[in-house]
Amino acid sequence: QIVILPMLRDTDEDAALLAYCEELRGALAAQHALGEPVRVLLDKRPGKATAKRWAWVKKGVPLVLEIGGRDLAEGKVSVIRRDRLWNQENGKVAFVGESKEAFVVRSGSELEDIQRALHAEATARRDASIVRGVDNLDVLRAFYGEDAKHPGWIETQWCRPTGEELEWVIELLKSMKLTLRNVPLDAPAAQGPCLFTGKPAVERIFVARAY
Repeated sequence: QIVILPMLRDTDEDAALLAYCEELRGALAAQHALGEPVRVLLDKRPGKATAKRWAWVKKGVPLVLEIGGRDLAEGKVSVIRRDRLWNQENGKVAFVGESKEAFVVRSGSELEDIQRALHAEATARRDASIVRGVDNLDVLRAFYGEDAKHPGWIETQWCRPTGEELEWVIELLKSMKLTLRNVPLDAPAAQGPCLFTGKPAVERIFVARAY
């Protein structure tokens, strides 16, 4: 959840910087987020901090701390959040500098805030890709036409057919390169006819193409 990157210079000052980072690692590991102890890694591998920073960001680490000699001297940390990587005004990396003690105290709540923000973003992106109100097969075919690269999901209604009727529905969807994906847990009760058979629907389902 948090990676600490000491900016090592291969000089005598490195020992003090590593000690500072190890103390910081211990303090952060004693904090809690999302009901569990915070997971912290001190990356002491050789190499430039910049290259290691982006490697950890690509892996999805929520908080990356770069600690240099100035941070050590001033008792500070320099932090970037995975969901706020760039300063919108100048296009540079959005580092935030603050005291070590202040960051340790709020590290757990910062991780929880990142979780909420990323979850809200993912939920909005998912919901924007769901289309409702499709009530005939011609519209279904058109929605997943050849020129639609990533059209998303259709939420529709069906009667939960069995036997030969179910096999027919599966073959129909297969001809359009579609599959039944899942049943939304919080969907309103079904009402009206099944998209496929015209019989009274009993539940709502998602139909989509697997890429």
